[in-house]
Amino acid sequence: MRPSGRGADALRAVSITTGFARHAEGSALIRMGNTEVLCAASVETRVPPFLRNTGLGWVTAEYGMLPRATHTRGDREAARGKQSGRTQEIQRLIGRSLRAVVDRAAMGEMSITLDCDVLNADGGTRCAAITGAWVALSLAFRHLVKINVLKTVPLTGQVAAVSCGIVSGETVLDLDYDEDSGADADANFVLTDAGGLVEIQATAEKSAFTEAQFQQLLALARAGTGVLFAQQRGALVG
Repeated sequence: MRPSGRGADALRAVSITTGFARHAEGSALIRMGNTEVLCAASVETRVPPFLRNTGLGWVTAEYGMLPRATHTRGDREAARGKQSGRTQEIQRLIGRSLRAVVDRAAMGEMSITLDCDVLNADGGTRCAAITGAWVALSLAFRHLVKINVLKTVPLTGQVAAVSCGIVSGETVLDLDYDEDSGADADANFVLTDAGGLVEIQATAEKSAFTEAQFQQLLALARAGTGVLFAQQRGALVG
């Protein structure tokens, strides 16, 4: 039995609340179990220097955790004067994931930054951030269409992410902290609604896992992201 009482193929309870950050062009508060991440999209009418005069837009992300998002207080990275390697790796992952489903030529030369702030962490924060950030980005694009800055929403599809792992020899979906901290192996899958693979991060924490087990993890991830894609669409309709 999993600590949460869920079946091996069950997600935690998921909800996405839009418009949570009232001043952002698009925002979403995503809850996956006890993990909560606020994602806010900000639009700027400029691009990084390497994209000037290319006609291409840019989508990027920043990620952070509140000091008491975890069991014990963590220092603010701003107070330390630099971001941790983990933070940099996660925000690059979020940016890559979103750019995989954006037509940057249709954006024109503008930038959208997704700020993903973890309010409460109970495993899967990067996955929740990617899933929620797509909703915030979609809302920002819709806002730009509404005010006639863009003609159409320059998205080519949806992107979502979910964690999977091997716990006590069993492949399971959407690990919470208790499972993740003691997993035999854990993985993060970033997938598109068209079935494309954007990124897979998989690590054996104890002993090596087999190709058959990896295929089981991928199958769980596809089923889990299918639910998340429906949640994303529902949030935009609501």
